[in-house]
Amino acid sequence: MLKIGLTGGIGSGKTTVADCFASLGAPVIDADKISHELTAPGQPVLRDIVSTFGQNILKDDGQLDRAWLRTVVFNDAAQRKRLEGILHPRIRAEMRRRIADIEASTAPYCILSIPLLLETGQTDMVDRILVVDTPEDLQYQRVRARSGLPDAEIAAIIHAQASREQRLAAADDIIVNDRGLEELRQHVLELHQHYLKPSG
Repeated sequence: MLKIGLTGGIGSGKTTVADCFASLGAPVIDADKISHELTAPGQPVLRDIVSTFGQNILKDDGQLDRAWLRTVVFNDAAQRKRLEGILHPRIRAEMRRRIADIEASTAPYCILSIPLLLETGQTDMVDRILVVDTPEDLQYQRVRARSGLPDAEIAAIIHAQASREQRLAAADDIIVNDRGLEELRQHVLELHQHYLKPSG
C-alpha cells in the first residue's frame, strides 16, 4: 500500500485536501485529530502535559487550553520541543497502528495528514510527500478568517514551521491551492487516479 504524506503550512488547505481524498474513498489518517484524541480529559498524554507545563494549561472544564499552549510554544523553541517530546512519539505510534489496520484491507493507498511531517522527521513513514502550497499572504488571510489570530501570532506559527522553499524541495507532488474549491477538487482527483496505478 502506498503511503502519501500530506503536509503544508498553516492555512494552506490541508484539511480541505484531505477531505477531498476521503470523499473519493481514500483512507485518511490525520495527525491533528489523533493529537486531539490523545489530549482529551482523562488521557495519559494530557496528564503528562499538565505535569510538564502546569495547571494553567487547562481550561475550567478540564480541556486543554490550546490557545494558551499555542502562545507559549510558538514563542519559545525550548517549550515547543518539550511539548513535541511528549506528543509526537504517541501520535506516531497511533498512526502506525492505524496504518497496519488499513494495510489489512485492500486500499491501494492512504493519506497521512501530518502538518509537521518535515519538521518532526517523519518522512520515513511515507512513500511520497504531497505538499499543499499557498502564497503567504493567502495563509494570513485564511488563518485570520478561520481563527481570528493576530498577525503576530500567525507569523510566529509560520516561522516555526518549515519554509515554503523547504517543503517544495521535499515534495514528490504539489497542489497549488490559490484558487477555488472546484479547481482544488480537480487536482485531488488527478492525484487520486495517479495513486491508484500499481506503480504509484
